[in-house]
Order: sequence, then C-alpha cells, then structure tokens
Amino acid sequence: MRRRRRVTRARLRALLHYDRETGEFRWRERTSPRVHAGLIAGTLNRDRYRLIAIDGRSYPAHRLAWLYMTGQWCSLMIDHRDGNPSNNRWNNLRRATRSQNSANRRVSRNNTWGLKGVSLHRGRWCATICKKGRKHFLGCFSTPQAAHAAYAKAARRLFGEFARTE
Repeated sequence: MRRRRRVTRARLRALLHYDRETGEFRWRERTSPRVHAGLIAGTLNRDRYRLIAIDGRSYPAHRLAWLYMTGQWCSLMIDHRDGNPSNNRWNNLRRATRSQNSANRRVSRNNTWGLKGVSLHRGRWCATICKKGRKHFLGCFSTPQAAHAAYAKAARRLFGEFARTE
C-alpha cells in the first residue's frame, strides 16, 4: 500500500486557520458531515497531543503549526517549551534534537525520589545525565539534594535553555 503524500502549506492554509496566540486550528469550511467551519480541529490522544486528520492522514498539530508558520516541514523534533503537549501556541514551539527534547521532560511519574537524575546505589545518592544516548556519571553524594544539584548544574551546562531540572 502506498503512503499518502503529506499536506502542503497551501492545502493546509486553505482548510485550516491557525491562531498563533491560542495555538488552535479551526476549520475554514465544512469538509465532512462532522466537520463544520469554525470548529476547533482535531482530537487529543492519550498522551495529550492534538491530532488533526487531513485527506486521510493524521498529523500532530504542533507539526502542522510549524508548516503553517514557516512553510516547511521541520526536519528535527518540535519541542513544547512548557512541556504541555496540547499547548501549540507559536511562542511555545521550538526546533530540538531528540536529546534536547528529552532534556525538557518533566520528572517521570514513577520516579521514586521525585528528583530528576538521582538514584540510590548501595546507600549513596548517585547523579547521572544522558546526552545523545550516552549516560554520564556525575558522582555519588550523601544526600539526594546534593545529587540533584549536580544533575541540575550538568543539565544547564549540556542543554542550556532546554534544561528542565524539576
């Protein structure tokens, strides 16, 4: 089965209006019995990303926003600065590598200690950080706060504006 071609900027602009202040896409015209002009386009998936179907193909709204505003598909990942995948305001989107995008993640829900980059190993608190798929050991400390401080310092050095330490 042949994959459908990606939507062009011209087709996207003909079908949808993007409000850069709210991050919402709205249909310009009725395209099916369930789609009316003026309705917010797309649905939220379980990961809270908004998906919009155009011509039988589904697109993440943040990727469509990038195409709508720049005229090109983003060759890298698109990062949400605030970490909220449903916030597609233009000033919340930026190009990122996979490593930068991962650095901007929040603390995982199953993180036992609630501190990013911290683990307990043989009674000591160890700090590690990953960049470009490689794990870097930052040292062992007597308190989890000290290990987290080492992680935060390394994150700011390695990832700059993409570093999320909480």
